[in-house]
Amino acid sequence: MEIGADVWVGGGAIILGGVIIGDGAIIGAGSLVTRSVAKGATVIGNPAREVRPKDP
Repeated sequence: MEIGADVWVGGGAIILGGVIIGDGAIIGAGSLVTRSVAKGATVIGNPAREVRPKDP
């Protein structure tokens, strides 16, 4: 697992091994992150899905 700079991880979130979280990403509370998250993206849910893409 690798977590970038300025990442917000909500309480109770689970990030599985081997997942890379890009800089500035937001992980919603209680989310189960099973795949890597792009820089600046927001993901929520179980399993986590992107709800707001990264800024251009």
